[in-house]
Amino acid sequence: MTQPHALTQRTPLTGWTLRAPHAPDPHSRARDWLEATVPGTVHGDLLRHGLIPDPFDGLNELDVQWVGQTAWTYRTTFTVTPEQLQSPHLDLCLDGLDTLCTVHLNGAAVLRSDNMFVPHRLDVRAHLHAGENTLTLHFEPVLPHGRALEATHGTRAVWNGDPSRVYVRKAQYHYGWDWGPVILTAGPWKDVTLHAYHARIDDLHAPLTVGPDGTWLDLSATLGGTTRPGDLLRVTLHGPDGAEVARTTLDAHGEPLQARLHVPDPQLWWPRGYGPQPLYTLHVTLDREGVTLDTLTRRLGARTVEVRQDPVAGEPGTSFTFVVNGVPIFAGGANWIPEDLLLDRVTPEQYRHRLQQAADANMVMIRVWGGGIYEHDAFYDTCDELGLLVWQDFLFACGMYPAHPDFLTSVQAEAQAAVRRLRHHASLALWCGNNEDYQVAESVGASGPGGDPARFDALAIYERLLPDVVRSLNPDVPYWPGSPSGGAASHDQTVGDRHTWEIWHGVMAPHRDYGRYEGRFVSEFGLQAPPSLHVIERFTRPEDRHAASRVMEHHNRAADPQGRPDGARRLAAYLSDTFAPPRDFAEYVYATRAVQADAMTSAYRAFRGRWGHAGARAVSGALVWQLNDCWPVTSWSVIDSGGLPKPAYHAIRRELAPLAVQARRDDERLSAWIASSLGADQPAQVHLDVLTLSGERLLTHAWPVTAAANAVTPLDLTDPHLADLKLPGGSVAFLRLLVDGQERSRAALWPEPLKYHDLPDPHLTATVTGDTLTLRAERPARGVWIDAGPHAPRDNHLDLLPGETVTLPLPADIAAASITVRAVSSGAVQAQDLPPRHDAPPHRPAHTPLNAPPVLVIATGSDQGAP
Repeated sequence: MTQPHALTQRTPLTGWTLRAPHAPDPHSRARDWLEATVPGTVHGDLLRHGLIPDPFDGLNELDVQWVGQTAWTYRTTFTVTPEQLQSPHLDLCLDGLDTLCTVHLNGAAVLRSDNMFVPHRLDVRAHLHAGENTLTLHFEPVLPHGRALEATHGTRAVWNGDPSRVYVRKAQYHYGWDWGPVILTAGPWKDVTLHAYHARIDDLHAPLTVGPDGTWLDLSATLGGTTRPGDLLRVTLHGPDGAEVARTTLDAHGEPLQARLHVPDPQLWWPRGYGPQPLYTLHVTLDREGVTLDTLTRRLGARTVEVRQDPVAGEPGTSFTFVVNGVPIFAGGANWIPEDLLLDRVTPEQYRHRLQQAADANMVMIRVWGGGIYEHDAFYDTCDELGLLVWQDFLFACGMYPAHPDFLTSVQAEAQAAVRRLRHHASLALWCGNNEDYQVAESVGASGPGGDPARFDALAIYERLLPDVVRSLNPDVPYWPGSPSGGAASHDQTVGDRHTWEIWHGVMAPHRDYGRYEGRFVSEFGLQAPPSLHVIERFTRPEDRHAASRVMEHHNRAADPQGRPDGARRLAAYLSDTFAPPRDFAEYVYATRAVQADAMTSAYRAFRGRWGHAGARAVSGALVWQLNDCWPVTSWSVIDSGGLPKPAYHAIRRELAPLAVQARRDDERLSAWIASSLGADQPAQVHLDVLTLSGERLLTHAWPVTAAANAVTPLDLTDPHLADLKLPGGSVAFLRLLVDGQERSRAALWPEPLKYHDLPDPHLTATVTGDTLTLRAERPARGVWIDAGPHAPRDNHLDLLPGETVTLPLPADIAAASITVRAVSSGAVQAQDLPPRHDAPPHRPAHTPLNAPPVLVIATGSDQGAP
């Protein structure tokens, strides 16, 4: 019998060049062949060749629009060996083409692709010959194509971007969003390879099924190519410790290729904070007479996941609770947008860093939003490792999508590819049909009470096509038709999930009113803030660094329903609710970011405070809009495009702590509770201090409590020591939660609005000694922010008691940075910076005495203390 000549050969195609034959005259250099990178984008290559400016800098976005309006051709010449031609199968694999692409191989058209999210595998043996072969990828601009379809099928309602986008299966955020620019990329954004093989593993589904009769590996496989009698599929499962726990061998020439293997002593995979994340390793090998034809390795987690919609005691409607391994989870977390417009620039390390930041903020769930992409494997692998549940939208957002036959065929291929690729991930907790499309349909009378569903074509996608795909390919993960949806209307507060945008959008309600606009699961909410000064300096010039500059407003894409920019106006309104007008740009940046942090504190306290207990899960999750940014921008993100957490990030981290004391102040009245995600009751002690703003103690009291497991425990403030407890208008209350004498959480309740109160200079000092920063305040200090340029201390945005000393470790990469410490105050002081920790020359921005009634105090120190 003839032996296979070698292992399966997957050869990445290299040596690419790029050009635009009809580039407009000012850009005639792009008509010449340029070296290109694959995977990559046209914009990325033009940047590398210096043919376009950085589109993220200043107003440069406006100067690069010609790129997305131009046709581009990629070309490579590659060698095919006689040995490769002897393989029974020779396929061209195009994992991702963005977006309208005609593929020619040696002059013959072999593919016309119009869906960025559908991978292609083409049998190209008939088009190849030994020696040199030429492959070209010709990309057409998407706007003319989408508008031609729009002319045929009709203009449809959308929020954000050009309306024709709904006809094109391209990442929708590339058309511009209310947090991102218009960058219409093109190019082979994923791998291009040549695959020579005899037989291959085409598809594999192998969930670890946890049931009453034990845990099982339920495997089914589909092979491609040509198998022979005697071919074997060898299956081995290794436990989290690397030891083999199960194996079997299947006749690869037979049908069906299925096996059920018992997994002894299973280790369950848990969301972060609820248990460990053990991962099993599955190895599947296709063998022929001792030669490996193909192999596949996957990491699997043993877990069950469901969404329960149960009655809520004493309230209308039903809950919306994620339950993992039988345990209800309060799904605190964030929404995720793509990390960049040029997707090839996002590295696995960047994914890991950003998701580790989410995990470090005590987040449990990440929602992959429907206007972006099905993310890189590194994203989901990292979520598996960190215990971050993934709510995965299908890629439809804020529009009335069509449902003509060609479109449905493309969507079905896209959905099947996405589900097959992602279904093995333990972190995957929900498939969701779309983002806000039901809301758009309601806005035009096609959904909701009195709506005409006959006008809502895409119901065929969300309520038939997509659930059928999930049911057939990934039945152990729940499907949800859209976010938000579930009730009679998308804004229903008693059923399903809800997007709470009455704060910021809509009526622009005060952020302390988040509780009035709760939902059973609040899957979006947020309030804007600028990025760090460090990031702002990267896209502005000195003359641009004021709140009303054209560049700053260009880098805030929020708009009203008519598309008119309104972000700066709304941000100014929320700023004025809390602070007096800032006197300089640094104060503006600090103060607006402090307001965002206050809003997130209000939101997570309101939502998590309604987690309740078994049978009374009134609110079961809160996902902030949004975790990250794709360019430098004033947005709703809590981590800016430089990877630097905003103050809001630290506010969320504290409110999502496994054991968190939370409170609300209504004038003189104080209410408080403990939110716990722990698996057992926790004895603790609560300390309450009420002080004047100048630091005089009005009340100090401590008492024991028991925080109920995985529940909210109200705090009894009727103790005789607290009789008739009232908070004077000019006072601040600190609640601290201690376990075994160690503080686990605190909540500071400041008078509102703070601008009406005289907050004296807290006499804050900051001292750097070795690898630590020590802070001390002589009076109550609000919002102490440590600004270290491009570096991020792990703890920040602190409220300090008078006389309290806090010592913080500094990261190693902060060594040569100047450090500025800021806090809220209404007293004027001289501002200085801390010098660098070591011998690097200090960077000292020019400061002037704060002679006007200030919003901020900038306190500094050195090894000898602050002046």
